[in-house]
Amino acid sequence: MPKSEIGPCALAVAPKDRAAIKSQRPRCIWLTGLSGAGKSALGNALEVQLNQQGLHTCLLDGDNLRRGLCRDLGMDAEARKENIRRIGEVARLMVDAGLIVIVAAISPFRADRETARKLFPQGVFLEVYVSTPFEVCAQRDPKGLYREARAGRIKNFTGLDSPYEAPLSPDCEIDTSEVELAQAVGRLSALLQKE
Repeated sequence: MPKSEIGPCALAVAPKDRAAIKSQRPRCIWLTGLSGAGKSALGNALEVQLNQQGLHTCLLDGDNLRRGLCRDLGMDAEARKENIRRIGEVARLMVDAGLIVIVAAISPFRADRETARKLFPQGVFLEVYVSTPFEVCAQRDPKGLYREARAGRIKNFTGLDSPYEAPLSPDCEIDTSEVELAQAVGRLSALLQKE
């Protein structure tokens, strides 16, 4: 069947019904920022807190997705675009299943994040800019990536030879070099509770 002839399948159970049995409002909270900014640590801590509250969640971490769903992709601009497209589609499916989805991915380009936002109903996608400065991220260098990139062994490294386009109007901004983890998680929890 040609691609143009494929249409959506009508589903008997609506997303609102899936959310209702979980007694929660599905959301996608999208953490974007440089490598080493603290996105994964923040996402993990938020998921722990939400699970302790009895909420149904899923954390989509960019590094983990690069090992499976997106392992065939490189790091050039087109591959990064496809990486974010895939993450956005998976997050949308999970939100439709009634989950609170936390995405922790560099997602360096505004247009790609905006494309992801458009997959969701108004108010469901929450963009969080983890704005930890480049110098702090490079000093932390938890995976040794900055060292490798500066030595020329990693190409298209965000912040060095590939740009990072900071959000212009994020729903929340957190600099993990200035905000303690517990306080940051509290801010994200409050964000999720907003209507």
